[in-house]
Amino acid sequence: MAKRREQVETKHNTVKTLQNDYVRTTDSQSKMLQKQKVLFRRRMLVFTIFASAILVFLISTIVKQNDRLVDKQKQKEEVIAQLEEVKEQQDKLNLQITKLEDDEYLAKLARKEYFLSDDGEIIFTIPEEGNKEQKKQKDKE
Repeated sequence: MAKRREQVETKHNTVKTLQNDYVRTTDSQSKMLQKQKVLFRRRMLVFTIFASAILVFLISTIVKQNDRLVDKQKQKEEVIAQLEEVKEQQDKLNLQITKLEDDEYLAKLARKEYFLSDDGEIIFTIPEEGNKEQKKQKDKE
C-alpha cells in the first residue's frame, strides 16, 4: 500500500513546467507583484506606526494644554476674587480717609475712643447690652 501511494505521488509530481520565455516572464512578473505587495504592506505598516505616534503625541499635547488651561482659569478666578476683596478694602480705607479729613468726625472719634471732652463737658459711658451678657456668662463659668 505504501508503494502505491509513492507511485501516485510520483505521478502527480511528474508534471514539468515549460521553460520558455513566456513562462519565465510570467513567473518573474508574478514574483515582482508579490514583492511589490510585500513592500507596499511594509510601507503602509511603517506609515501607520509613524502616523499613530504623531497622533498620540498631538493628543497628549492637547490634553496637557487643556489641563493647564483649566488650572490657569481657576487661578484667574481666585485672583479676581482677591482683587474684589482688595478693592472693597481700598474703598473702606478711602472712606475712612475722607471721614478723617472731617474735623467733626475726628472730634467725635476722639470723644468716643479716648474719652476726650470739651471745656465743661462730662462724658458718661453706658455699657452695651452685649457686654453685660458676656460678663454674666463669664461670672457663671
